[in-house]
Amino acid sequence: MKVGVVGWGLRGKLASLVETSPKVKAEHRATIVALADPSPNAQARFLEAHPEAKTFSDFQDLLGFGLDAVFILSPDWLHEEHAQAFLKAGIPTFLEKPMAITISGCDAILRAQRESGTKLYLGHNMRHFGVVSKMREWIQQGLIGKVKAAWCRHFISYGGDAYFRDWHADRTKSTGLLLQKGAHDIDVLHYLCDGFSKRVSAMGGLTVYGNIHSRQEPGEAPNVAFNKTWPPRSLERLNPVVDVEDLSMMNMELDNGVFASYQQCHYTPDAWRNYTIIGDEGRLENFGDAPGKAVVRLWDHARYAYEPQGDLEYRVPEVGGWHGGSDDLMVAEFLRYVAEGGPCTTSPLAGRMAVAAGIIATESIRSGGAAMDVPTVQ
Repeated sequence: MKVGVVGWGLRGKLASLVETSPKVKAEHRATIVALADPSPNAQARFLEAHPEAKTFSDFQDLLGFGLDAVFILSPDWLHEEHAQAFLKAGIPTFLEKPMAITISGCDAILRAQRESGTKLYLGHNMRHFGVVSKMREWIQQGLIGKVKAAWCRHFISYGGDAYFRDWHADRTKSTGLLLQKGAHDIDVLHYLCDGFSKRVSAMGGLTVYGNIHSRQEPGEAPNVAFNKTWPPRSLERLNPVVDVEDLSMMNMELDNGVFASYQQCHYTPDAWRNYTIIGDEGRLENFGDAPGKAVVRLWDHARYAYEPQGDLEYRVPEVGGWHGGSDDLMVAEFLRYVAEGGPCTTSPLAGRMAVAAGIIATESIRSGGAAMDVPTVQ
């Protein structure tokens, strides 16, 4: 299988798992043969890992290269153009989340997929996380009864270093972090609750990083890192444009009657995600999400005080690979889907609905917190 890549940035090396992941190599034979990226530095870094491959500055040069599949890992605002081009060319496409930065962009991608019949896979790797898989399994087994409520708290200690020093901080390129970063968690909430948001409201703001005046000089390369500058207000050399929220609180009414909420903060001292799912016969909660450290606990008996151990416990085993092995599982599933078809853990429709919910919630924040309907697919 000849595989191409569009974009060799922060997620560029995801495509390298085609050749480097033991799991992927054990199940599939594939080779990275070409990259399209306008940056000479990105091309040079790519060739260090794939010296036999070809490089191009224009993604259109890959359309006639005879690819069997392509990974679109370009910046978010380019997803709409790139995905449509490869789908219309009949090339099975892996599209990293978020699907696009506008709802109309997502719908255009889905329309191109429907009209071309080309396979489209969305890169929501968190559906492959051990904690998410176990929580989904227990919910599907009916261990907490019928799901009625859910929420997620997302603490992002590295938020300033990772998202406020480059284009993520500019709403013209990202829409906002409730979309770009939150698309993961909104999708997981949808996945665990088995529904999509139909109405949302949100509040939030630029509460810390908007007061920092140290900015990059024109032409200066962004110094993006997953460090934990502390305290957050000491962060320096932010992106020249900083107009996205660093704190967001979102409420969701799903189309199946479930109520959910999502809270995201980019200046916490620690970093982790905490999901709580409540059914009419019990409650689920995860403590951390890293393999070898994360625990999922279930409470299904009444008591009058908090008992931290719960009634059932699952400790996520240690797993090698990127993001706790979830990236390896995702790439292997994509290649299997290209070669054989069949069901996938992720879904283009779900990817669109996560983006749509995040966008409408962002609009709610910027219009005073009003409740707003999430539009259906056009």
